[in-house]
Amino acid sequence: MANLDVPKKQQILEAAQAAILAKGFSATSIDELIAEVGISKSGFFYHFRDKTILARALLERYIEQDDVVFDRAFDEADELSEDPLHSFLIALKLLAKVFDDMPNGHPGCMVACICYHEQLFDQEVRNINAKAVLSWRTRFRKRIERIAERYEPRINIDLDDLADMFSVVGDGGIILSRVVGDKSLLPRQLLLYRDFVRLIFEPVQVSEKP
Repeated sequence: MANLDVPKKQQILEAAQAAILAKGFSATSIDELIAEVGISKSGFFYHFRDKTILARALLERYIEQDDVVFDRAFDEADELSEDPLHSFLIALKLLAKVFDDMPNGHPGCMVACICYHEQLFDQEVRNINAKAVLSWRTRFRKRIERIAERYEPRINIDLDDLADMFSVVGDGGIILSRVVGDKSLLPRQLLLYRDFVRLIFEPVQVSEKP
């Protein structure tokens, strides 16, 4: 049922995101979206000229939503600790809690949906997708660099790889959770990534001999 208080364009985006994350882009039709929102086909095309334009809008919207989640977690973590390692670990724990608190688990990743069927989209959509992944790498790389400046890594590791690992664990955790039907798997995987980061950077505590 369409929400009369929400603009039609926003309703289309919400309906499209839910449908695409559930069954994919090619399996989502314009007809089902206009039926869900309660508009005519001409009303749909007034907002989105075609499905490629819809894909761009969905992708940009999804990236903005993710950025808000990341900003909130890292801002709160920075308020709780000025230590770059401790702040990063707190942020990862907050993110894990956000995903754990979702009633039905994480609905899916729009970036992954686009990637799986990128032959359906033009170069601009593929560029937006790549830019999103690289922006996540940059975000996490900056945090990890601050940690490495204070704490020497205990193993030889590429910081870009460690930053990318968050995306790998996140998308992998989403897939695993959905396939197995256990929404706790994603937050648990994020906490495991958190433990891995801690083991890389946290100094070894040497106990004094009696």
